Amino acid sequence: MPPLPENKQPETPGLRHYFDILRRRQLLFVVPFFLGWLAMWGASWVLPPQFKSGTLILVEQPAMPKEYVVPNVSENLQERLQSITQQILSRSRLLHIVEELNLYPKERVRVSPDEIVDRMRKNIDVELVRGADNRITAFNISYSANDPHIAQEVTSKLTNLFINENLEVRQQLSEGNTKFLEGQLETARQGLEAQEEQIRQFKAQHVGQLPDQLGSNLQILGGMQQQLHAETQALNTTKQQRVYLETLLGQYRAVGGGKNKDSDIPLVGVAAIDDRLEKLKAQLAEMSSTYGDKYPEVLIVKDQIARAEAERAKILESPKPVANKPAETAGYEAATKGPSSMAQLQGQLQANQIEIQSREQAIASLNAKIDEYQARLNQEPIREQQLSDLTRGYDQSKASYDSLLKKKNDSAMATSMELLQQGERFRIMDPPSLPLKPSFPNRFKFCGMGLLVGLVLGAGLVSVAEMIDDRVYTEVELRKLLSPMTVLSELPLVYDDADEQSRQRKERLGWAAAALVLVAIVAGSAVSYLKG
Repeated sequence: MPPLPENKQPETPGLRHYFDILRRRQLLFVVPFFLGWLAMWGASWVLPPQFKSGTLILVEQPAMPKEYVVPNVSENLQERLQSITQQILSRSRLLHIVEELNLYPKERVRVSPDEIVDRMRKNIDVELVRGADNRITAFNISYSANDPHIAQEVTSKLTNLFINENLEVRQQLSEGNTKFLEGQLETARQGLEAQEEQIRQFKAQHVGQLPDQLGSNLQILGGMQQQLHAETQALNTTKQQRVYLETLLGQYRAVGGGKNKDSDIPLVGVAAIDDRLEKLKAQLAEMSSTYGDKYPEVLIVKDQIARAEAERAKILESPKPVANKPAETAGYEAATKGPSSMAQLQGQLQANQIEIQSREQAIASLNAKIDEYQARLNQEPIREQQLSDLTRGYDQSKASYDSLLKKKNDSAMATSMELLQQGERFRIMDPPSLPLKPSFPNRFKFCGMGLLVGLVLGAGLVSVAEMIDDRVYTEVELRKLLSPMTVLSELPLVYDDADEQSRQRKERLGWAAAALVLVAIVAGSAVSYLKG
């Protein structure tokens, strides 16, 4: 060994230093390394295998376009799937599957049903599949069991439950929404009928005062005013005739006539009657163009015309007076005709009085009706405001009712679509698979984990052995031991034949053990990969 330089610093242990340690303690590293790997590899074959069966369920959109039938079920598929999953994974559902398929027969003897349910829930996995727009397009259902056939059977059972539960949930939600809208529609209908009854009663109580009757009221009022004017003129004419008859009767009484009984009174008042008839006929023609023949005022005018014509005919039956005679002479001559002429004058005067009373009553009746229609016109703005308040609420209720009716019809159509299974539904894309290899334990992964465990275990034992060993094997260790003393000279190592043979035999044994361990690990990993 060459002498150590005095000023050279101790070298830091490098890769060769660790390689020398590994060469010296080959067996101490190889044996724990192999045992650690063997323990993990053996555990992968001892642990009960778990076979995982899975299926892919596609979420199909409604067959009917939304432009024709709008679904009345929530579009949030994730929330609905969570609700369906909770219902299927409920205690009663899972226990029914356990009893039906006789799952966990050994565990059911030892543990409670709740623990069986918890274990089964851990073996069930539901994974969502999303598209490019982050919308759920499908989902996977898988179940793990010790037997691949049982795993496939349970997965098939869960798949059917998901499909049937989705149809049932959608139908229930759709029918519930439709019934809710029907209830709201019935409430709206009752409120609308109540408001219609209020409007009907209001119109019945205020007939003739409603806004839509304003035109007819004005027309009737105008006709009555014209009729009142005609009646007033006719009354004035009748009163003038009465004055004339009273004057004629006074002349007759003054003369004390009545001596010639065979003669009649002369014609009097024909011109006045003709004038009155002309006015009455003009009034009748005007009223007939506005009202019907059965209208009360039209009937009154016709009656007046008939009486005037009868009066005119009666007067014309008497002899005509001599033309261009003064009234006093005619009166005197009429007075000298005898008692029959006086009786005729008295009869005409009585008829004239009756006509005056009739016209006065007609005028009073017209005035009362005019006042009535005028009062209706005065009440029209008030009734219009009241009716507007009633109809405003009615219009709002009618709009709400129409909206609910449309929603109810759309919901009923959507419910029919759900009952016909034309809405969103689940369809099996891949049937439940029959697993050929267990999903747990992954024996090849266990091999890798065994290598890591053996490496840690072997390195740990070698490190412990190095720490408790106080012998010096390298120059670096020697420098650390002699520092700060100076080394004057070095003596080389001297090996005898027995030591050399022992060292070589030990080294060969270590490499043979390492090779054997490496072959065993490679063979075990190959078996795990091929049969795992």
